[in-house]
Amino acid sequence: DEYDWSKKYPVIKISFGGVRSTKELFNSIFYNLDNNQENLKITHKFDDDYAINFSYLIKKTYEKYNQRVVILVDEYDKPILDNLDQIEVAIENREILKRFYTEIKKNDEFIQFAFLTGVSKFSRTSLFSGLNNLTDISLDKKYGNICGYTQNDIETTFMEYLRGVDLNKMKEWYNGYNFLGDKVYNPFDILLFIQKNKLFRNYWFETGTPSFLINLIKKNKYFLPNFENLEIDEELVNSFDIEDLSIETILFQTGYLTIKKMIEKRNKILYLLTFPNLEVKISFANYLLRMMITSPKKNRISDNLYDILESGSIENLESVIKQLFASIAYNNFTNNYIENYEGFYASVLYAYFVSLGVELIAEDVTNYGRIDLTIKISNKVYIFEFKVIKETPLKQILDKKYYQKYNGEIFIIGIVFDKEKRNVNKFEWQKIIDEK
Repeated sequence: DEYDWSKKYPVIKISFGGVRSTKELFNSIFYNLDNNQENLKITHKFDDDYAINFSYLIKKTYEKYNQRVVILVDEYDKPILDNLDQIEVAIENREILKRFYTEIKKNDEFIQFAFLTGVSKFSRTSLFSGLNNLTDISLDKKYGNICGYTQNDIETTFMEYLRGVDLNKMKEWYNGYNFLGDKVYNPFDILLFIQKNKLFRNYWFETGTPSFLINLIKKNKYFLPNFENLEIDEELVNSFDIEDLSIETILFQTGYLTIKKMIEKRNKILYLLTFPNLEVKISFANYLLRMMITSPKKNRISDNLYDILESGSIENLESVIKQLFASIAYNNFTNNYIENYEGFYASVLYAYFVSLGVELIAEDVTNYGRIDLTIKISNKVYIFEFKVIKETPLKQILDKKYYQKYNGEIFIIGIVFDKEKRNVNKFEWQKIIDEK
């Protein structure tokens, strides 16, 4: 009742899905323009120049209908994102699109409304330098709920399709995306969850994870547990530049991380990022392991790890962890110094434990410092400390009494890795008797 639905506008709709090469991009642009010309019954013979054609289409549509034009662009960034593994093509496609989108600003007088949707937000200077009158609603609280289903949607509109479903489990698996409104569910997941007999699976993640993400993580020696609580400033969240790829920005804008909390500090806005839900967290860990682990025994190692943690038979843990690191592809160590990097070993173990679906806390803060890794399963708590030098990590846990914040059956485990053998050099553990 707030709109005059009797008033209609001619619509130009553009979509760049399924475009990769520069040639494909040109073909897609001309196909889009021809298709719109046919739909709008514009008979004007266009020029060979794609940008001039777009400009003509806008003007001729306005003249034919004596009405301002609405422009909808879907997947505006796809030809760039799909080529981040070949930067030269990505840059070339960006320049083509920049000139194309500039025509929207040039024809402002003929346009009622333009709406562009995509995955990433590129900095204005890189893609929209000629289109500087856009309003960005990516992280505007007023629009925070439009990108997913809310809990209210699930409990009302979808309820008849979810009879017998554990809604708390579904929330843990698929809810969690935050665009500063309510936390929302991934629509793709919910629709497929219903269609696939309500089985909990990683439906969205399986649609495709670009290998360049994993390569960036390996190349830059990122400490995977940090992705649980990653603090970045507003500028990193809001900008995307091909020439200076930030893994944090890519992971956020492509949906692998989401906002956990917004922090205002010293007149700046910071965002604390984390994995949105169990689907993404487990799937991301599994994907990373598939890229590194060559052994066909990976599943057996996972099963053994879970059984050991569940039963508390820590005396068997050392041999399984040695098996794990022995199965890592040798070329992951070639031409870099990753074997000297403590975070690498912690990251691999973190990925393995996450893939088991156990409750895991990375870099947990205590009064005396940070615990490398904490795992909770049943009523048992496991505290891990990792080193790559000749230290005594177990002593560090005992001296700083990291275990005091936990209840239940507590095990502390110290592991020293050998950078030459690229495996466990020293393994110590102890069961803590409750002092409380």
